[in-house]
Amino acid sequence: MSLPILSTFMFSFVLLFIFRKVAKRVNLVDKPNARKLHTGAIPLVGGVSIYAAIFLTSVLYLDKDFSDWLFLACGAVLIVIGVLDDKFDISFKVRLFVQAGISLAMIFTANVSLESLGSIAGNVPVALPAWVSYAVTVVAVIGAINAFNMVDGIDGLLGGLASVTFAALAFMFYLGGNTELAINCLMFIAALVPYVLLNLGIPLGPRFKIFMGDAGSMLIGFTVVWFLIRGSQPDHSTYIKPVTALWFIALPLMDMATIMVRRVRKGQSPFKPDREHLHHICQRIGLSPRMTLVFICGLASLFALVGVLGELYMVSETKMFVGFLVLFSVYFGVISHIFRITAKVRSWLGKSPLVEEVA
Repeated sequence: MSLPILSTFMFSFVLLFIFRKVAKRVNLVDKPNARKLHTGAIPLVGGVSIYAAIFLTSVLYLDKDFSDWLFLACGAVLIVIGVLDDKFDISFKVRLFVQAGISLAMIFTANVSLESLGSIAGNVPVALPAWVSYAVTVVAVIGAINAFNMVDGIDGLLGGLASVTFAALAFMFYLGGNTELAINCLMFIAALVPYVLLNLGIPLGPRFKIFMGDAGSMLIGFTVVWFLIRGSQPDHSTYIKPVTALWFIALPLMDMATIMVRRVRKGQSPFKPDREHLHHICQRIGLSPRMTLVFICGLASLFALVGVLGELYMVSETKMFVGFLVLFSVYFGVISHIFRITAKVRSWLGKSPLVEEVA
């Protein structure tokens, strides 16, 4: 069990150094602009290195069936499109088209789709008709990919949030007796750790800094939704209830939904980049980047823990779903009025108020 995980870590660590040199030669780098406040040109090869490490370990150590090869093929497509986007900034419409195609490949060639929402409306499971199932699956895949893409805004955050989700999934797969899927999830954590360390400048400093790139964030989002569907649907062995999946990706999901609603309210495209994500807001109210990272990952861990405990103590799916809706409502309300709330708190503490407001 430990050999694939250790090998993935080593492959990822070595490949990061190899690919960062290649990235500089081909100018696959991220340069500062109005939204990106880092210093210098940073290689965008975190995702490429992680995929290559997973691919090598899978080929060398794991028994693979058709669905495993399909996953690796879909991942390769996303990596290629992501690299092209990082290099040439391709249209979001092209990315959505490819993501939809990946979703359909999942559905029709590997039978990986959301066919049941579980018993979220009472004791009777909510089974989806075939065409509804296909549509919901496509939306879920595109949503997860873009949710994790959107949280990749400060050092360590994407890797941290993804590791929280993979750890929760690995735990549930292990409890359910599927060590293969548990190892797959732990392999992704092992591949993420070297990236997160270099991304944070640990221990070699900012000289060896690496960014994930759209290639990596799309791969991570796709992998998360792949495992969530594999673990929650009746056609596969059910290790978690569908509603638990919401708790495992609660923060990326709520952040994406909240900011897209705000953009639409402003008459903007929901895909328009800005600096109003949760990690941006945390910094604007006074938290340092490292404090923001710890706070958000801690909050995500708490939500994932709620999902795990709901499974272990067999809390009804209806209660878990209502609880998630309440959580999202509170989150949306707080984020929408965060600067008013912060101003009141700062006034109580005798500090000058912040005048910024999120629309």
